[in-house]
Amino acid sequence: MFWVPLLLLAWAIAGIAGLRLCRAAVREAAAGDGAGERRGLTLYEAAFLSGGPARVADLTLVAMARQRRLLLAHTGWATVVDPRGRDDMERTVIGAIGPEGQSPIAPVRKAAATAEAVRALAERLVRAGLAVPEGDGRTVAQALRRLRLAVPAVAGLAAAALLMPAPSPMPRLLVALWFALPLAFTLGCLAIARFELSPASPWASPAGQRLLASARRAAAGDTDDDRAYLTSVAVRGVHAVGEPQVRAAFAHREPRVEW
Repeated sequence: MFWVPLLLLAWAIAGIAGLRLCRAAVREAAAGDGAGERRGLTLYEAAFLSGGPARVADLTLVAMARQRRLLLAHTGWATVVDPRGRDDMERTVIGAIGPEGQSPIAPVRKAAATAEAVRALAERLVRAGLAVPEGDGRTVAQALRRLRLAVPAVAGLAAAALLMPAPSPMPRLLVALWFALPLAFTLGCLAIARFELSPASPWASPAGQRLLASARRAAAGDTDDDRAYLTSVAVRGVHAVGEPQVRAAFAHREPRVEW
């Protein structure tokens, strides 16, 4: 019966991962008092809820480039044209570019994404119940990642039990069926989460995701071209940018910034 401890461990891994997912889903559904849903989203808020801090930095760069206050070269460099920032994010980007007025986009993007202005934006969204707090390991997205890791863990324990040379009074087929139960449990949780819980964005709470859906619909019918364009960048990222030169500029980027 050497395989029984392995089976118990497989059930423990599957059960803990499933329980964490359920708790994260309940916590996010109850987050906030709903007051945040009674207003629209600013462009920066839509960017953060869609793609996190890096998306806010991208939106700021694209918006300033579209207004000709910043030049984005296809070589991946940013040049300041107007050094007067109109808000905290623009002043952060200008400060990250430095006193020379020129800098590669990658370090500017990284510095802007980790700036105090983005942290303050995130805190406001969390207080409004529109964003989920990061870093505590208890969000739906993080629980889903752990549940996905539980699948190969359970499968590995099953393989170990079946391949160990020690004799067992139980046929290997029955042992495999016992291990199929926790594996089926984890796969079933993933299947349910795909349709019910899987977040469109790991940054937005359920309330935030509903407002993001409204922002996408508003962008599709917006008669203000600039507003619709920047909203598309906020919710879809820089691949929504139409200008080839700007798209080429953002191709010279460092890996995604984690919050």
